[in-house]
Amino acid sequence: MKDSFKQYLRSWLPPALSRLKGTLFFSEISFNGDFPEWNDALAVTSGYDSNGILEKARKAALAVASGEAVFERDSVLFDEVQYSWPVLAGLLKAAADEEGHLRVLDFGGALGSSYYQNRKLLEQLQEVKWCIVEQNNFVECGKREFETDVLKFFHSIEEAAKTCAFNVILLSSVLPYLERPYDMLAEAVKLGAETVIIDRTPVLPGNADRLTVQKIPDSIYHASYPAWVFSEEKLLNFMSEKYSMLVKFDTLGGEVRLKDPVATAMTQGYIFSLKETKRRK
Repeated sequence: MKDSFKQYLRSWLPPALSRLKGTLFFSEISFNGDFPEWNDALAVTSGYDSNGILEKARKAALAVASGEAVFERDSVLFDEVQYSWPVLAGLLKAAADEEGHLRVLDFGGALGSSYYQNRKLLEQLQEVKWCIVEQNNFVECGKREFETDVLKFFHSIEEAAKTCAFNVILLSSVLPYLERPYDMLAEAVKLGAETVIIDRTPVLPGNADRLTVQKIPDSIYHASYPAWVFSEEKLLNFMSEKYSMLVKFDTLGGEVRLKDPVATAMTQGYIFSLKETKRRK
């Protein structure tokens, strides 16, 4: 792997903020503009308090890990688990394909939200390894307070890949917040995981991606950040070189209204399976 992953990590929107759109209605979040370059969009954003977001995510994750709360998403606590059934189905299929062994690379997985969400339905498997690649401050917090024999935290995909051969790559609400998402995706699929799950990702019709500025309302959190809205055609064509799409599913967020110029996107999820000719020997 290339050291360029460290550059991707530095450009991420912090997980607790990037996935706020899973908790809010998209009508409360604006996606504005059609910027030619990442730096053009970045220049008109306000930034964010990453340490503040980390602390909020930490407190929520500790509540779930200790059993004080049942489920958290985007640092918001819930009294019951809210499953993404298609994502869970993709995880279980990957495990079934390897006789009960599940090894997940969760790229941008915060402090383990998806792991804690699904752990009760995965604990009967023969093996579960859940490896999160995140920003430095989240990794250090994760290693210090959340790491177990199952849940691990890493600074890069290269570092994580030294621990095991992953059979699932999970990309949940992270691709839009990378400066060069296709470069990162190309590096990730080189791992040859049997299954790739892309979840909570806004897509448009047509063959051109659109770079916007996503603004969170001040009543929730003062922040704005560059965000890609992908051409579905382009994204699926990119994946089709090595993967076949098994499932497309609607996900949290629903319809996304873009402004200046006006357009409509949808948040979608996909489950991909490695093509026979690309499988590891």
